[in-house]
Amino acid sequence: MGRTIAIANQKGGVGKTTTAINLSSCLAEQGMKVLVIDMDPQGNTSSGLGLDKDEQDNSVYELILNQCTTTECLVETDIRNLSVIPSNVNLAGAEVELLDVDNKEYVLRDSLDYIKDDYDFVIIDCPPSLNMLTINAMTTANTVLVPIQCEYYALEGLSQLIYTIRLVQERLNPSLVIEGVVFTMYDGRTNLSQQVVESVRTNLNTRIYETVIPRNVKLAEAPSHGKPINLYDSKSSGAESYRSLASEVIANKDFAKQE
Repeated sequence: MGRTIAIANQKGGVGKTTTAINLSSCLAEQGMKVLVIDMDPQGNTSSGLGLDKDEQDNSVYELILNQCTTTECLVETDIRNLSVIPSNVNLAGAEVELLDVDNKEYVLRDSLDYIKDDYDFVIIDCPPSLNMLTINAMTTANTVLVPIQCEYYALEGLSQLIYTIRLVQERLNPSLVIEGVVFTMYDGRTNLSQQVVESVRTNLNTRIYETVIPRNVKLAEAPSHGKPINLYDSKSSGAESYRSLASEVIANKDFAKQE
């Protein structure tokens, strides 16, 4: 049985999509069969994995509105073991169109029900807001992975995200747990980055991954080439960090069962 991880943080610019792209690719590199679901209308995860998001016949938008099947919107990437259900700007209107849909919180879960166990990992990139798309991701997921940027306002809004996760646990998905926190954009040359990490480790009562993702030029360049970091610059510190994170995630495979 596979594991479904929603990558979420309503604060933008924290490395959420970067983590979705590169964690997925590094999991696939390590032999895992991976499905990525792009739930962000910006479609950056789709393009970052080499897809032309505007040229897809079907996307997650058509899927959650029941206008296509899961297999009809599933795209094989050039990366071995890695498939994508893409997104584009059409998804921005989905929340309004779901208003009158029965069980609208579960449309993604129900659409994926018969294929999710074909994969070792399903990675869902959530939009940078706590809306119905994010709720659908959380009702589908086993766990939520939270990227936090190493900056002064790192914890701003995190309490709201955790509150939302607790509400989903109580009302919609009792088995959902917080996978953990991963630090991104870490600059070891600054006291601030070190202070943020120490503060969160001291004050946040949840799992924190040992791997810390550095601020890295190659990580920033890779999406414009439609490649994850392990293909764009395999020897960069960014690639090594996401490989390390993937190894931690794999080693943590029984996490959801243990909670």
